[in-house]
Amino acid sequence: MKNGESRTLAVATVVPAMHDPSHYVNRELSWMDFNQRVLQEAIDDGSHPLLERVKFVSIFSSNLDEFFMIRVAGLDEQCAAGIMDRTVDGLTPLETVEKIRQRVIEHLQQRNDCFFQDICPELEKRGIEFISASMLSPSQQSILQDYFREEIYPVLTPLAFDTGHPFPFMSNLSLNLAIELKDEESGTEKFARVKVPGILPRILRLDEVQGLDFEDDRIRLMWLEELIEHNLSQLFPKMRIMQCHPFRIIRDADIEIEEDEAGDLLESIEQGIRSRRYGKVVRLDITPDMPVSIRKLLMNNLEVYERNVYEIGGVLGMSSVIELLKIDRPELKDEPFVPSNPMEARPNIFSALRAQDVLLHHPYDSFNPVVDLVWQAARDPDVLSIKQTLYRIGSNSPVVEALMFAVEQGKQVAVLVELKARFDEENNIVWARALEDVGAHVVYGLPGLKTHAKLTLIVRREHGRLCHYLHLGTGNYNPVTAKIYTDYSYFTTNRALADDVSELFNSLTGYSKNRKYRSLIVSPVNTRKRIMEMIQREVDWQKREGCGRIVLKMNALVDEEIISALYGASVAGVRIDLIIRGICCLKPGMPGVSENIRVISVIGRFLEHSRVYCFNNGGTAELFLGSADFMPRNLDKRVETIFPVVDRRLVESVKADLEMILSDNVKSWEMNADGTFSRRKRHGRTGIDSQRYFMRQSPRRKKNIKTKVNGL
Repeated sequence: MKNGESRTLAVATVVPAMHDPSHYVNRELSWMDFNQRVLQEAIDDGSHPLLERVKFVSIFSSNLDEFFMIRVAGLDEQCAAGIMDRTVDGLTPLETVEKIRQRVIEHLQQRNDCFFQDICPELEKRGIEFISASMLSPSQQSILQDYFREEIYPVLTPLAFDTGHPFPFMSNLSLNLAIELKDEESGTEKFARVKVPGILPRILRLDEVQGLDFEDDRIRLMWLEELIEHNLSQLFPKMRIMQCHPFRIIRDADIEIEEDEAGDLLESIEQGIRSRRYGKVVRLDITPDMPVSIRKLLMNNLEVYERNVYEIGGVLGMSSVIELLKIDRPELKDEPFVPSNPMEARPNIFSALRAQDVLLHHPYDSFNPVVDLVWQAARDPDVLSIKQTLYRIGSNSPVVEALMFAVEQGKQVAVLVELKARFDEENNIVWARALEDVGAHVVYGLPGLKTHAKLTLIVRREHGRLCHYLHLGTGNYNPVTAKIYTDYSYFTTNRALADDVSELFNSLTGYSKNRKYRSLIVSPVNTRKRIMEMIQREVDWQKREGCGRIVLKMNALVDEEIISALYGASVAGVRIDLIIRGICCLKPGMPGVSENIRVISVIGRFLEHSRVYCFNNGGTAELFLGSADFMPRNLDKRVETIFPVVDRRLVESVKADLEMILSDNVKSWEMNADGTFSRRKRHGRTGIDSQRYFMRQSPRRKKNIKTKVNGL
């Protein structure tokens, strides 16, 4: 594969100390850098249409919420327990929390400046504006009060807090109003809380309120909490509103299940989902003008420390700005993209796969062939069985519907539904029960291990013998996310792979303890060992012929052992390119350690999600795709699969994709030796946006594959 930009190939004579903390980036801080790159897509005014920039503000905000619910919650527990152990980068939990806080404050200020000082004025220029109730005429305010009474008031539940009323419970991610009142009859001061109901739109379209007419066709918006605050007198008659301040809480939402003690995993997961509402508060968001008295009242009753309190100017809970994308203004959004369907030339997928392996690159290639494969298998009288793993299914799943239909047609259907897929547990429980109800064999995986592998195995009787058809993927069986996540789908009839997948399913559904696979790489069985062997093989090639080369693409690189091996390979002169979307604990470009390693991150219209592992192997490249990032959990605590692409035609295709991504100088960031990221410089070269290139190539890919398939 091409090198791209030149790098030194000198072989160091002294192997560096691989456990030096200065050689590693803190995992949590690396994730925050990634989320800041997401925010930068909103900040850069030339990157995306205006409403798409709003989308990135929302993604940044929801990402940060989840980060607190899981990662910061765990660190907070360690701090409370007095744990002082240092991670590989040398930081204690408390030091990490303090650094997170510093960056969160900085990033939230950047977000608010971007949205309120840049995006909102630009929206206003285009006829979309946020207004307050005070900007309306008296007659308009009267109409809005009637609207509040009819549409909002019935959903609200004001809760008092005094000697006769306990402090009200507040659910995770809830936005609330803290209200100080004075009884006009007794003169006593009161405190109440009103939850801003999440069941209602957070952003109200005033121009759509019946009777609220305006002289022009501008779109006028109002935050729901502002409308509630403006009408508090209707909630508290004969009380004087002294002051009102919004606040928001985030709770620990990580579900911990002791599977050895859980008699019914499904029931335990359901209980865990319910418990999320009651987790410890890990973040309290308030506005800067909240008085100390209310601040202390909330801190004492929510049991939070000062480090958990964040003063945020403007609006709290900004993930809800995604609602603005409902506005029908196509000129302010991305142009619709229709992926190609290379398989439509041969609607019978089984005959197409008997002719050749097929590789699809989503979302540039349609996800429909994946759904079609399962539906064709469900309808085909010659298909005997279907086995599939399901991780993140989604609320509407044509794949699950096909599996249910297959059961009704008398086929053997075995499905592993991963109930522990974080924040997708409820959907997965619904589908697991639906599959069980029709008679499918449903299992929930191995104790203590999440099943993250993406596999489908179909057994079909053809001419008196059994034939196997496989779909192996890097992404989930979810047609919705397949439109916005970049992933690969590999269709093959390769017998060695099929036998391995069959053995793996036997391990997942039964008591098989098989630990030998011919082609498949499986976590936690042999992934770490095989990856380390292939890295060492490139070192050996480099020493013999100077052709050591590794290209890896994934979401996260955290594992210390693999990072150390990559450092060692770099010292030996192996050229290494890493395409890491999110967390990267490795530092490239360090003299004597990682001079031959380059790290880039691509952030664009689509979420880079595919995992690709390419080893030059002396010029006969070995290419693997799979579901595993290089994190300890993926290598040691999950069922993951990494599978070889054996068709040389497809190997070259993926290698070309990697080279295009490595050439990206529009949507890519390059990691510096100190662990920070910078936009890649063009150095006078033409701008290359890899995702836009793949979108333009999509119709050509369709045409080319059609020709190949039709010519068979």
